[in-house]
Amino acid sequence: MSSTTPLRVAVVIGSTREGRLAPTVGAWFADRARGHSPHTHFDVIDLADLDLPDTHPSWGHQRTPAQAELAARVEDADAYVIVTPEYNHSFPAHLKHFIDLHHTEWKAKPVGFVSYGGVAGGLRAVEQLRLVFAELHCATVRDGVSFHKVTGDHFAEGGLAHDERGAAGAAKVMLDQLDWWARALRTARAQTPYR
Repeated sequence: MSSTTPLRVAVVIGSTREGRLAPTVGAWFADRARGHSPHTHFDVIDLADLDLPDTHPSWGHQRTPAQAELAARVEDADAYVIVTPEYNHSFPAHLKHFIDLHHTEWKAKPVGFVSYGGVAGGLRAVEQLRLVFAELHCATVRDGVSFHKVTGDHFAEGGLAHDERGAAGAAKVMLDQLDWWARALRTARAQTPYR
């Protein structure tokens, strides 16, 4: 695979809560990401649209066709961006369940974060997600995007953030890092399978 082959990035919308702001934050990020990397394919995976199993299946179970299709989307991605709120100083349970339903699909790939919440801007959720993804052999990029004290009117008409310049700048830094790691790790995986 050539270093110029377009990247595939899965953007995971991690909240399923009623009245959630996640689709707005996710759409804001996806718009900035497409503008930053016009040749990158972004696959938005909104957990609210998925029919995940209620229980965690045993390892090696036979996946349903829908589960196999979802696993293929996770597997096909060269990198991930997790869009998460902070609930009770952590990230949503549905997001953990989604992450845990996949294992080898995540390995040796980079993960970036877009978070939102109250005073902390979702950063406590991100810190916990870094531990989870380290266990899955992922490289989390240092810089991310965080929206603090977010309310329903945090994004204006047309999807612009109140601090559009600062938020867009943070997204660019994170996307630059994600791009570097995604290309480096894709090349490494092609040369030597990760175990």
